[in-house]
Parts: sequence; structure tokens; C-alpha cells
Amino acid sequence: MDDLIREFLIESHAGLDQMERCLTELEERPADAELLANIFRSVHTIKGTTGFLGYARLEAVSHAGENLLGLLRDGKLVANAEMISALLDLLDGLRAILRSIETDGNEGQGSDDAMVERLVALAEVGAEPRAASKSASIVSEVEALSSREPLPGAEAHPGASAQPNAADSTLRVDIGLLNRMMNLVGELVLTRNQILQANSTDAEFTPLARRLDMVTANLREVVMKARMQPVSHVFSKFPRLVRDLAQQLDKRVRLRLEGQETELDKSLLEAIKDPLTHSVRNAIDHGIEAPELREAAGKDAEGVLTLSARQQGSHVIVEVTDDGGGIRVERIRDKAIERRLITPQKAAQLSDRELLQLIFLPGFSTAERVTNVSGRGVGMDVVRTNVERVGGKVEIDSRPGTGTTLRLSIPLTLAIIPALIVRSRRQGFAVPQTALVELVYLTPDEGKTQIEWLENAPLFRLRDRLLPLIFLNELLGLNQPLEQPQDGEAPGGCYIAVLNADGGRYGLVVDGLADPEEIVVKPLSSALKRIGLFSGATVMGNGEMALILDPGAIAGRVGIGLSADDLEQPNSREPSTVTESEFLLVETGQSQQALPLNNVLRIERIPRTRIEWLGEMPVLRFESELLPLEDRSRLLQPGDDQPAQSDAEITVVVCRDRERHVGVTVSHVLDVALGAPLVDAGTYNATPDVTLLKERVTGVVNLNRIPALLIPVEVGG
Repeated sequence: MDDLIREFLIESHAGLDQMERCLTELEERPADAELLANIFRSVHTIKGTTGFLGYARLEAVSHAGENLLGLLRDGKLVANAEMISALLDLLDGLRAILRSIETDGNEGQGSDDAMVERLVALAEVGAEPRAASKSASIVSEVEALSSREPLPGAEAHPGASAQPNAADSTLRVDIGLLNRMMNLVGELVLTRNQILQANSTDAEFTPLARRLDMVTANLREVVMKARMQPVSHVFSKFPRLVRDLAQQLDKRVRLRLEGQETELDKSLLEAIKDPLTHSVRNAIDHGIEAPELREAAGKDAEGVLTLSARQQGSHVIVEVTDDGGGIRVERIRDKAIERRLITPQKAAQLSDRELLQLIFLPGFSTAERVTNVSGRGVGMDVVRTNVERVGGKVEIDSRPGTGTTLRLSIPLTLAIIPALIVRSRRQGFAVPQTALVELVYLTPDEGKTQIEWLENAPLFRLRDRLLPLIFLNELLGLNQPLEQPQDGEAPGGCYIAVLNADGGRYGLVVDGLADPEEIVVKPLSSALKRIGLFSGATVMGNGEMALILDPGAIAGRVGIGLSADDLEQPNSREPSTVTESEFLLVETGQSQQALPLNNVLRIERIPRTRIEWLGEMPVLRFESELLPLEDRSRLLQPGDDQPAQSDAEITVVVCRDRERHVGVTVSHVLDVALGAPLVDAGTYNATPDVTLLKERVTGVVNLNRIPALLIPVEVGG
């Protein structure tokens, strides 16, 4: 019986979710027969099951709603705003009773008389006399029968469809079971990493390790897909919210939903519900103007609020865009000074973009008065806090008079992420690769000359820009001297990991680097959470524990959160009409070549044994596909993947070429530099495959010319 009630609750909640979506659409299309049929079916299903389960209160309330919906479905009434509001209240009442059944096992206390009387009064307007004609009754019965599911065995009829229904092709799985599966996959990934790093002379060990690597990657991908859900599960809540809030504020707002099929991990969907709710409420309250003000400004009286989602690399981008009045940065600056959130001197130094970020400060609000919608100074700081808690980031763009866009960047999953392992005073730490922009190596002499100091604050001049620096060992209190360097550590020098935090950049100074790894994120204990610099922990391939650094929290700790963007020096460069781009400068054999930085995904040191061959083409398994390799450095020869060379490693730059991934082998990664095609710089007879980097003519690797695989190959098929 418990299983039956659980199934009833799941079905009922799903039906009410669909009912809510349909009701908000019904206001725009009141005569839509399909919408009315779906709404009627949701309430009818609940009422039909309650009689068997003995829930009298639920049956009485749903029966009153079913009568009104039956008249609407039969065309005897036309839906209006009053009826839709009453049906939305019915929906809330049904949900409240269902929640009580789920938590307490009973229907709860309370009177539904007012709700039932309201529904009955609306239904009486279209009620027909009791002496209805027999023909009308027959028609109603035929319509009712036609809407039912086919009886068992009906598929044997010659005209019946052989297609299985949705219930036959799907299976409900408890989220707790999925979480346990994900934890087990995480443990398998850790074991795989350790096996891949193990040195063995056994000739059979290498192919077995590669097979384990492939199976683990495919299993991880399948389990992650099982946890993915379309963002429509969250978006479907907002038509009702927008309708109610617009009526409350006497505004006219039309909601437009885009990219609802985009998928995200279920745990992350739950995490972004509150941030999206705050963002939508702010857009309606602060962004979209009243109808008379919009018409005075030459706009349509009805404002448009767009909620969109799209996948971009390893993140899902969710945007809340309104066509309202935008945000005036002067007002933000004045309010921040008035509330003593920032000093006038500091405000004068901030750019317009940095001033916009002030709305995320706790206690900030531009509302003139406190209402039940806004004005208390909470909301946008909650948005940033909740999004950053799951490894995402928030950006805002606004143009006065045109509108505002709030952009949430959310990682696809939290369980397993690619990370760079850095070392500080012999201790390993993980840096999420999503926050890593580039790496810079400084020799001892370069460290003395290129690191500048401004009022005891270290800065690094990176391509005519000053980058704030944070020394990881000083931040963590690891002040013991570094003696004899070990593998991956700079002898007397250092590495600067350029990180992105809140749209700005800073440099994290570390002693050394290890190979990138896919790490399994483990939650922190309460003691480590209080430190506030780490987002989790992991076990590395060598068996050591490592804490995962939180780039945003580190920037906030040292006070560069609002000004973490690159500090461009005034008059440091002459104005130029040449369009410059960033390139990754690499050494291939005896020459230097460049790769467009916006096409570079990852730089990996991999064993030669991971290289496979399709005929004479070297290929590399990357995630769930095979990458064609461009061997610019002539490091590979067919048959060189024998166990005798298992210790040898090569550097591969993984790039995105439109819809595919490709790899380029290089001898060394040298630097990142700005360059412009010589044709743009005015050089005659130049081709787009040549650029000028550091006053030196450099060839650009054309990714389009890397041969494609004859047929798409997916690993594990």
C-alpha cells in the first residue's frame, strides 16, 4: 500500500506541474482544446484515484474543479482571468493536501468551503438544465470514452499502433540510488587514475590499464547522463510566477522560454531554482517599466522577459533578459556610497562594469521603499552565493533604456571535473580547469624583474597589463623554505596560474605543477568549510589527498574581488586599428608556431602508449571520442606504442575545430601572446596562416587542414 501511495503522489505532482504550465498558456489561448483536455485529465486522474485510496477531502476539492473544467472542455464556458485564477488556487490547494499526505500520512486540517463555493459559482454560469437531451448525453459519453487509454489487449487490433507508450520506455529511479552509483563511479575513477600512474614491466598490464580507462570513461558518461534532466523542469515554474507578479505590480509582462531541452545535473537544477527565482522577480520589479512609462518611451506596453539556456563547453549558460529600462550605474554608485558599502574614493576608481557588480554586495538595493517583492537588500547576493557554491559564476550586462541580462554559468556536473594539480611547499592542491586561463613560468631572474610592487601588493606585467598576484604559500601560511626542487617544481623560479574569478583575472603563484587529472569532488568537513578557501577535496592518482582551491573565495579573501580584472595601464599602448587576437606560442620540432587561444581546450602530458593508430593516422582517445592528431613535432611513428616506451610522454594540445576536437603534438609550450594576421597589419602577399608574434613572423596552425576521420568513431561502441 505504501508503494501505491508513493506512486500516486509522484503521478499527482507530475500532473499538477503539467496543469500549471497549461493554465498559464490558456490565458493566451482560452479556446485551445488540447490545453483544456490536458488540464481536465490532470484533475480527473487525481479524483479517480482518491476514491480508491479513501482521501475524501482531496476527492471533494478535485470534484469541484473537475465540474468547472468539464464545462470549459465542452465549450459551454470560455476561460477568463477570473476562472484561471480560481483554477490556480485549486492547484495550490491540491498541492497542499498532497504535501500533507506525503509528510504526515493524512490530508491535514483546514476548510476548503470557500474554494469549492468559488468553483461551483463559476461553473453555474454555464450549467445546463438538468433535463438534458439523451443525444447530448450520448455525445458526452462518446467523447469521454475516446479520451481514455485503450483497454488491455487493444494492441491486437489491426489498426492499433505498435509503438510503446512513454510509461513502457522509461523507468523511475530513486535519486538516492543514482547518487550512490555516482559515488561508486567516482571511486572507480580514482582507482583508474592510480593504475594509469603505476609503473609496471608486465607486457599485459598496459593494454589492460587502457581497457579499464576506456570502460571507466564510458561508465562515467552513462551514469552522468542518467542524472541529467532538461531545464524545463525548472523553467516550467516561472509562467505562473511571472503572471502573478505582473498582476500584483500592475505590469504587462510576456515570458519567452528558450532552450528548455538543455540538460543539467539534477542536483544543480535544484541549486539554481532560488537564484533564478530572485533574478526573475528583480527583472519584473526593477527592470520592466509600467505600461504607461513604456509607451511614453516609445516601447510596447507589454514587456518581454526571456529565460534561455544553452550549453557552452562544460557549462550551461542560463540568461534572464528583460527589455526594460536598464540599470544606471550612477544610481548604483550613489546608493552604494549612501549605504556605506564603498567609499567615494573607491567608487571614483571603478569602471562602469565594476560598478554593476556592486549589486551583488550584501545589503545593496536600489528600491526606494520596502515591499513584499523587494527593497530589503537581500536577493542578488544570494544569487551569487548560491551559484558560486556549485562552482558557477554570475555576470550582468545592462544598457540604460534597452534592458538587462543576468547570466549564470553553471557546470554540467559537480561529481567529476578536470583539474590542474599545483604544488606549494610540497603539498598538492587542485585548481578547476574551468577557472584556469593560462600558465606562465618565471625564472629566478624574471621573477625579480617582472614582479612589481605597489604599496606592498605584488603585480605582474602580462602583455602590457598589470595582474594582481597571490602567493599560495603565504595565503595558506606555508612559510617553510623550499629546499631541493622535485619533479615539476621550478628550481628557483615559480609558476603563475592565471585564474578567472567573477569575470576578472589574477595570478596564483605556486612552486610547481603536476599533470592535469580528472578528479572526484568530495565534500569538505565543517572545519575545513570554515576556512573558506576550498570548494572540496579529492584523492589524486598517486594516492595523496588534495584540497580543491576556490578561485573566487581566494580573490575575495585578499580583497581583489571587485577589481580582479586586468589593470590596463593608461597610455601604455598606442591606439591601433589592427584586430589582435591571443595565440598559444608553441615549439614544434625546430620551429615556433601559434594556435588560436580561443580554440585551445586543454594541454596534456600523456604517455605514448595512449596513442593509437588508424592506418597511418595517429589518434588519441579524448572523453568519448577519438581525436585525429597533427604530429607537427614528428614525435610519433606507427608502432611506437610498445610497452618498452611506456614511460615516455608527449605534450598534446587539444583544440576545438567547429563541431569536432583535434590534437596537435608539440615539443614545448612557450607562452601566450597577442598577434594580428599580417594581412590585417598591411603586409602585402601575406596569408591568414601567418601572424606577427613578439616581433617575429610566426605560422598559425590551420586546424581545418587536420584530416578528419573517415567515419565518426565513438569509444566503447
